[in-house]
Amino acid sequence: MEISALTRSVVKRSHALISPDGYINSVIPGWTGCTVNVIINESMGARFMQTIVTFQKGGEIVGRAQKSETFFYVVSGRGKAVVGGERKDMSQGSYVYIPAGEEYRLHGMEEGTQLLSFHKVYEVLDGVAAPGILFGKAEDVKGDVFLGDEALRLQVLLPDELAFDMAVNIFTYDPGGHLPLVETHVMEHGLLYLQGQGVYRLDQDWYPVKKGDCIWMAPYCQQWFTAMGKEPAVYIYYKNINRCPFVI
Repeated sequence: MEISALTRSVVKRSHALISPDGYINSVIPGWTGCTVNVIINESMGARFMQTIVTFQKGGEIVGRAQKSETFFYVVSGRGKAVVGGERKDMSQGSYVYIPAGEEYRLHGMEEGTQLLSFHKVYEVLDGVAAPGILFGKAEDVKGDVFLGDEALRLQVLLPDELAFDMAVNIFTYDPGGHLPLVETHVMEHGLLYLQGQGVYRLDQDWYPVKKGDCIWMAPYCQQWFTAMGKEPAVYIYYKNINRCPFVI
C-alpha cells in the first residue's frame, strides 16, 4: 500500500513543483461539468494564474474576464470554442488567446478532454493597440533551433509583438538535451510537462519531473533542465514579456 503522506510536490517562496497526486478541485463560476485544478495563482506569490481543467460529459466553460487576458490550450481530447463570435473546432494542440473583456465559451468537449489555461491582468502600453482574438494549432508553428543546439527546439505560439505582454511557448528537448546555462532573469514562468521526463534545477534544489507535472518559477528563480529517458521531453510554458519591469 502506498503511503499517502508521500508526494513529489514542493512549494517554496521562489518556486513550486506541483504533481498530479496532490491536486484539489476548485469551483470557478461558469465553469461547469468539469474538474478545475488551480495550479498557480496570486496566493503563492505569482502574478498570473494557471489551471488544468478536465471535462465530464456535457461540461463547458463560459466567462468574460474584465481585466485579464486568457490563453487556453488543448492538452488532450477535442471540442468547440466560441470567442467574440468566432467559432472553431478544438483538438489536441489547439489554442486560443482571448483579450480582456471578450466573452468565451468552450463546449461540446469529449469526456476526459483536458485543457491548460493561463490568465494575466493585461498591461496597457501607450500607443500600442491591444491584441485581438487569436486561434492557432501547435503543429502549424515551426520549432526553431534554440541557441544553435539541434537538440533543443522552441515553438513560439503567440506573435512576438509589443502588443502582447505574455508569451506561451512549447520547448522540446531530445534525450540528453539540456539548457546551455543556468538562467537567472526577471520573468516568471508557469509550465506543464506534456511528454517525457528529466531533472529540473530550481535555485539550489534538483527535482525529477515528468509528464503531468507543473512548475512555477518566480522572478530570479535560477533554472536549468536536462531531458532524460528514451523520448523527447516537452513542456508548454508561460512568461511575462514586453513591459517595463518596474514602477516609479
